[in-house]
Amino acid sequence: MTEYIIYEEEEPVVLQIVYSRRKTLGLQVKSDGTVTVRVPNRVSDETIRFFIEKHTGWILQKRNQWQVHKENPATCLPEVVTAAGKRQIRQLITQRVAYYADIMGIAYGRITMRNQKTRWGSCSSDGNLNFNCRLLFVPKELVDYVVVHELAHRRHMDHSPAFWQEVEKYMPDYRERRKQLKQYSIE
Repeated sequence: MTEYIIYEEEEPVVLQIVYSRRKTLGLQVKSDGTVTVRVPNRVSDETIRFFIEKHTGWILQKRNQWQVHKENPATCLPEVVTAAGKRQIRQLITQRVAYYADIMGIAYGRITMRNQKTRWGSCSSDGNLNFNCRLLFVPKELVDYVVVHELAHRRHMDHSPAFWQEVEKYMPDYRERRKQLKQYSIE
């Protein structure tokens, strides 16, 4: 199978199926509305269909969110961060990670800064933290939200209810900060 079609109010939505050496199934909805389903090489078509059907609501919701963003554009951040800007945001994030890791009682590996197109941050299973250097352009309280979010992944490597409880424990207003962060576009 190379594609799968779902319908949103009679309009077909084509999902591209991409096989690779990955271990899990994953979905990506881009800002232009294209949907990619990433699957391990030897997964059956039946498993893929079940996965898509289970996540159809989420796919359509994400496509609708991107449509809303097009109609109400977010603040686009500069794509280029100067060397001085990278040093500045690295210093801030290093300080904030140390501060929150101490409060949360969490150990972490190295901190890496990247100019990413789709993520504000990520946490590897080894405990390494990656942050988008364009956090330089958002308010400090939103940087703190991203830091707490990634540190919470040291306890929960998913976005389960337990993960969000962990975030809320250290940042009770995380929902508002998360909403504010969505007003900034990095894509």
